[in-house]
Amino acid sequence: MDEALLRTLVPGVTGALVRRGADFAAAEDAVQEALAEAVRVWPTDPPRDPKGWLLTVAWRRFLDAARADSARRRREDRVGSEPPPGPTTAVDDTLRLYFLCAHPRLSPASAVALTLRAVGGLTTRQIANAYLVPEATMAQRISRAKRTVSGVRWDRPGDVATVLRVLYLVFNEGYGGDVDLAAEAIRLTRQLAAAVDHPEVAGLLALMLLHHARRAARTASDGSLVPLAEQDRGRWDTRAIAEGVTILQTALARDRLGEFQAQAAIAALHADAPSAQETDWVQIVEWYDELVRLTGSPVVRLNRAVAVGEADGPRAGLAELDALDAALPRHTAAAAYLHERAGDPTTAARLYAEAAHQAGSLAERDHLMRRAARLNARRRP
Repeated sequence: MDEALLRTLVPGVTGALVRRGADFAAAEDAVQEALAEAVRVWPTDPPRDPKGWLLTVAWRRFLDAARADSARRRREDRVGSEPPPGPTTAVDDTLRLYFLCAHPRLSPASAVALTLRAVGGLTTRQIANAYLVPEATMAQRISRAKRTVSGVRWDRPGDVATVLRVLYLVFNEGYGGDVDLAAEAIRLTRQLAAAVDHPEVAGLLALMLLHHARRAARTASDGSLVPLAEQDRGRWDTRAIAEGVTILQTALARDRLGEFQAQAAIAALHADAPSAQETDWVQIVEWYDELVRLTGSPVVRLNRAVAVGEADGPRAGLAELDALDAALPRHTAAAAYLHERAGDPTTAARLYAEAAHQAGSLAERDHLMRRAARLNARRRP
């Protein structure tokens, strides 16, 4: 198969989809899925008209995605913009679809990706960003997952752990991304908690509520990001915090600790502090130690390094950071913050500017650029 030919066809096919009515991002996403299909099909069955083939497949993918997105938005409209407190009474088929997409024939990673695409309504690009992989790689993964489950019986739904992972990623995309899915994720997790007696389900629900409680304070009136330490805590939703803490305490009492409970415990410590200066960073580091033990995640280690910098001083945090891969997402931003705390504004400003170029969103990029500009302005005579 001629990959160079494929690359030359992409702009024209994307433009054709846009002219048919697709927005540019959706067109790009559909073309990526069509390319993944071409990689699978063309070596054994090359088309006579490659561009026409790509356009046809991409248009079908776009229509499928548009229908899924429309269905998701209808569900969100029914739920409303904020999740109601307490046990849920509304039940629909969405949670069942999550379980079905987490089919035993799929690997956990593929099941999560397929569910996010088919049920969550996320684009391939958004899912790739969540997994920290190239968009083309994720497009191929989703296409393989679809092929794996095509024609199989759907009487063996997936396990709770995979569904929890999907719900967590959907919530994170809604909480920090460009698609508002946070309320829907909380609603479905409430349903799951009512149906399944599992401490990690409770841990995830507590984590979502504690993060969602800070949502109103996360951005300023101009849309810019407000770091946790600078947020107006009077804007936090105390009712959601109280519910999250109660759910977490009940889950922890069962002595079956999992990663969502540990993350929720960290969020609870932040929520419990009257001010940023009164945050119990020593306890937070201890919970990060538990998270590292449970997950071994390099991202958790990076967050732990920042917490060590708060608990034991920025130099101790930088020492922890030096032991990690500098290519980790937000590694440069963490280093900039710790250098600023250590009294090195020159290095911090340079690193903030570097981190801005690596940022995954416009809001994050602007936030980091402002921090760099602020430090540079202080150094001018």
